[in-house]
Amino acid sequence: MSVIPQRLLPDTASVASNGMLSIGGCTIEGLAAEHGTPLFVYDEVHLRHRAREAVEAFGADRVIYATKAFLCGAMARLAHEEGLMLDVATGGELFAVRHAGVPGDRCVLHGNNKSLEELRFAIEEGVRHIVVDSFDEIDKLEQLHREGQPAPRVQVRITPGVHVHTHEFVQTGQDDSKFGFNLRNGDAMRAIERLSRSSAVDLAGVHCHIGSNVFAAENFAKASEVMVDLFNSLDIPELTLGGGLGVAYTSSETAPTITQWANVLKSATSTLRAASLVFVEPGRSIVASAAVTVYRVGTVKHIEGIRTYIAVDGGMSDNPRPVLYGSGYEIFDPLRTHADRTEVARVVGKHCESGDILINDAEVPPHVAVGDLLATPVTGAYGYSMGTNYNKVPRPAIVFVRDGTSRVVVRRETYADLVRLDV
Repeated sequence: MSVIPQRLLPDTASVASNGMLSIGGCTIEGLAAEHGTPLFVYDEVHLRHRAREAVEAFGADRVIYATKAFLCGAMARLAHEEGLMLDVATGGELFAVRHAGVPGDRCVLHGNNKSLEELRFAIEEGVRHIVVDSFDEIDKLEQLHREGQPAPRVQVRITPGVHVHTHEFVQTGQDDSKFGFNLRNGDAMRAIERLSRSSAVDLAGVHCHIGSNVFAAENFAKASEVMVDLFNSLDIPELTLGGGLGVAYTSSETAPTITQWANVLKSATSTLRAASLVFVEPGRSIVASAAVTVYRVGTVKHIEGIRTYIAVDGGMSDNPRPVLYGSGYEIFDPLRTHADRTEVARVVGKHCESGDILINDAEVPPHVAVGDLLATPVTGAYGYSMGTNYNKVPRPAIVFVRDGTSRVVVRRETYADLVRLDV
């Protein structure tokens, strides 16, 4: 059994002598009292540190933040302020980013099944480029051009045939993928040749993405070498090597830093011809460890000879990753952060699902009781963004903390919000 590792906490996290956790100069106890629970607490300094590390590692105007990891107006503005472009995967994400005030030419549109309306919206908003994912999408772009839309800059998404060690649901670079054009079977070259001839687009580059939450740096090197060979055979200026860098969620995990990732990619792209532009698309590695989710315990059930259940006031609606991917997390009491977690319990949510499990066999401090606070670190990516209203549970508030001040950047949903779309 162990104390929660400091390395899993946000950059400005500090623990007082009495064991009370603060982030950004704000105590978790005070934040829970002021804003309620469940609550996403983001360390704004941490977010800015990671964004700046990425820009320093890869260069100005070479980093495109993957908004699917975490997106709200405040995050979009922060990324833009720190010099990142923004990768959006749908018309909805593009609308949210533009609504936040980010210029269209600082956005890149992704997606494996873009609608005609989404493509039109992207062209009208003047996105920097569109990542083309299918032959049907080329058809749509040519239709829009016939209707009078200008030719957008595009990159071609390639599946380089690289398998990575991550959950199968977030592998994207293997031959059997819903994303991109297969390099091995010739689809990629057919797409490149067609786009090169088409007056409906301006072919600017090629793109790949091999998966999400990837820990093995050699996987990135292998994909980069494949893409460099392809790129060097073409007369185009831009190469995007995607994102997918993993983060440590538990005390047993380690992951490369953004800088270490950059060094791997720089080595793998050392044979690129002069004046080539290389882009990356980090998401999780920017935001995941910047946040903790704070819950309040509602029920503790001891089933003699079987296990103890600790139920919190959130669950799969604010963190679906354990249900979707079997993802591991840690949990601790932020009022006694230094306490040894000497007991084991199953931490569950409030949803009407036996599978609503946040942590299957969680190490917890002794004597967790109703009304206690519990916090799960490294929840800044794919928590809020993948959250739902299952069982009509309102989604949590999000606060950014910095210099002893908290600000609500997404308010807590109300019961009225749950029926606002009913007609």
